[in-house]
Amino acid sequence: MRCPYCDFEDTKVVDSRFSEGKQRRRRICPECGKRFTTYETVDMPVVMVHKKNNTYEAFDKHKLIRGLSFAVKKRPVSGTAIMEIADYIEAAAMQEGQISTAEISDIALDRLKTLDKVAYVRFASVNKEFDDIERFLEIVDSLKTD
Repeated sequence: MRCPYCDFEDTKVVDSRFSEGKQRRRRICPECGKRFTTYETVDMPVVMVHKKNNTYEAFDKHKLIRGLSFAVKKRPVSGTAIMEIADYIEAAAMQEGQISTAEISDIALDRLKTLDKVAYVRFASVNKEFDDIERFLEIVDSLKTD
């Protein structure tokens, strides 16, 4: 590790500990004597999302959380529950290396269905792109029978 002060390339680790999901290392430069901190993280592979228009984009967990948060707005659903859904979908996507928007939507809907029925309908109305009111009513009726 190069020293950020004098650019000497052989710094020494003084202290190492796990902090905030990262390996934190306190270092000292034997050349100039200055101390600095580095953080080591795992470089995760980029997971690609196959979109409906046949293009690909990088998986964006924050975008998923925004969509889920919109669905549960003013509903008795905790932020922790939303994060668990997003984490589950992210893990599924990482396992495969890519995921389609349809798969993301289906997994989210499956989780929301058991969590909050109103949030389920809100999310479905956006992600299933209903063409008419009949399809929307079918979703609502299916919830009544569950």
